Amino acid sequence: MINSSGIPAVVPAGRLAAGAQPTLPLPGGLELRPWHLDDTDADALYTAGQDPAISHWNLFSVGSRDEARTRIERLHARRHAETGAIWAIAPVGGAAVGLAGLNDVDLAGGTAEVVYWVLPAARGGGVAVAATRRLSRWALDDLGLHRLVLCHSTDNPASCRVAEKAGYTVEGTQRSALLHADGWHDQHVHARVAGDPE
Repeated sequence: MINSSGIPAVVPAGRLAAGAQPTLPLPGGLELRPWHLDDTDADALYTAGQDPAISHWNLFSVGSRDEARTRIERLHARRHAETGAIWAIAPVGGAAVGLAGLNDVDLAGGTAEVVYWVLPAARGGGVAVAATRRLSRWALDDLGLHRLVLCHSTDNPASCRVAEKAGYTVEGTQRSALLHADGWHDQHVHARVAGDPE
């Protein structure tokens, strides 16, 4: 965002929390929608917490469906606090098959980190790429952020492919920057800034 003086403007406080979290359409009959506090979404989050790949690359575990509901409540609280915004990736009217969102949101600085995961049954069909592209467009064009980063372990080439296909430029490698279940990993840093081609 540029103000009338030609100086980059910050995203005003309250903009992320204002109104309802939008539902964003995706190709193939999918959408990004808010997580629901119901059994279906709690089951999906619990299932994700049991998946070895999701728990390994995200240090993510959910021990029960009650814990899943508590996590969903925290996702909503983070949006209201304007520190994050997390969507379920789901067929329209269906159960979540993944997650995509913004962590470490800094409205004044115009930045956030993009995160995602996809359940095994939905992998390999471009779901993560489509969700990352759509979320990025919303964050840059509608919310008004300036820079998005996407980071992943250098041992996770699938996430590297997602980042590149979603229009994120690799900027470098940070040594020993990510802690996973098996220890510290180097990470690739990718980024998109407002005005980048998709």
